[in-house]
Amino acid sequence: MKSFQAIGWQKVVRFVLYGIYQAVLTRVLLPPVRAWMLRLAGARVGNNCVIHNVHFDNLYHYGFAKIIIGNNCFIGDEVLLDARGGVTLGDHVTLSNRVAVLTHINVGYPDHPLQKAYPMRESAVVMKRGVYIGTGATILPGVAIGQSSVVGAGAVVTRDVPARTVVAGVPAKVIKKIQK
Repeated sequence: MKSFQAIGWQKVVRFVLYGIYQAVLTRVLLPPVRAWMLRLAGARVGNNCVIHNVHFDNLYHYGFAKIIIGNNCFIGDEVLLDARGGVTLGDHVTLSNRVAVLTHINVGYPDHPLQKAYPMRESAVVMKRGVYIGTGATILPGVAIGQSSVVGAGAVVTRDVPARTVVAGVPAKVIKKIQK
């Protein structure tokens, strides 16, 4: 019962309720209905968004309140959005299949031997207008991706990406600048 003690019974109940909501959300076949359900649960979702089978993690902390999705966004299958620190997608953002957007780091229980060296940290991820994230990319907490930038497939983004820039690799490095 250490996990129950660590987060408290209120968060345990929220964990179960959001787990049920997530299970229903993943079974909805039509993306517009999924977008409507996200709005109903507290997320801000713009118009004309296509949201496929997305997994929202850590909802028991703040629910969907820190999820902001702009207009004309596309979120592919098996995308993971960590809701804890907050995720903001500007208009026309595309997240390809199996993208992971992480907004917090926690090595474990408060008595974990690494906790002092790596304390829990949560920080929002922001993607500006027109960003494209390739398949299987991972975005780490606190990263901002500038307008009209591209993250290559499989990249691990550990720091901010300037506007109109292509990054790729592990860790992601600048490949080229995009001309206006």
